[in-house]
Amino acid sequence: MGWASLFVTAVLGLWAFVLEPASLWTPQSRVTLPGFPLDGLRVAVLTDLHVGSPFHGTEKLERIVARTMAEAPDLIVILGDLVIHGVLGGRFVEPEEIAARLGALRAPAGVYAVLGNHDHWLDASRVAAALQANGIPVLEDRAVELPRMGRERAQNETGEGPVWLAGVSDYWEGAHDVARALSLVPAGASVIVITHNPDVFPDVPPRVSLTIAGHTHGGQVRIPLVGTPIVPSDYGSRFASGHIVEDGRHLFVATGTGTSMLPVRFRVPPRVRILELVGGPVR
Repeated sequence: MGWASLFVTAVLGLWAFVLEPASLWTPQSRVTLPGFPLDGLRVAVLTDLHVGSPFHGTEKLERIVARTMAEAPDLIVILGDLVIHGVLGGRFVEPEEIAARLGALRAPAGVYAVLGNHDHWLDASRVAAALQANGIPVLEDRAVELPRMGRERAQNETGEGPVWLAGVSDYWEGAHDVARALSLVPAGASVIVITHNPDVFPDVPPRVSLTIAGHTHGGQVRIPLVGTPIVPSDYGSRFASGHIVEDGRHLFVATGTGTSMLPVRFRVPPRVRILELVGGPVR
């Protein structure tokens, strides 16, 4: 291997193992949802924090909280995998320490969480208790009505009604009982589903305006002309990242901020995604 090849390899390694994992982005995505009544609702999506992975300790978490608050979202959702298990070069951080920092998050419509597979592998009840002790409700197969934001449209697709937030437990480790999560949501109400793993999406009925998930990390590595070789999903890269529409149903998969297994990110930088939900015409 020549000097040029060695130099390129070193630069790519520095980028993928240090510079990109240490970075933080807050991109915004506009998502149009037919008949959605809370026009312009801004949702901050925090997922796969994996606090303790390399270049992603408690100081980085404090940056994430500060950057999220600077975006002034209406609603904040935390989609699980707060902790790490087995990432190369990582350092375990107690969930209580993580939750204490997340407790500084505030939003007019609230801050809500679901748990991920790593949280279950540690102790689901412990992680949930830590979040709830810091004022963050954990929605495991249950739903809550969001407070009125003062800018609802007069009508949604089935008439005037509120917006609900339903949390579905993890696809790998939880009951992922979609029917139970939606059972208390009144007919005619718009509902957003939050869950850790997007593999739940095929079971989500058309009445749900939007499903928001994480888990995949966007594959962590995106290779030009190849794509994402490894995505932890039963569906391959089908639900890897971004806004996905299937049969009129909407899913957004956020790529998160931490790393798992290998402490690498390449062309999939750490992101706190800001979603602007816009009501569109009913088809």
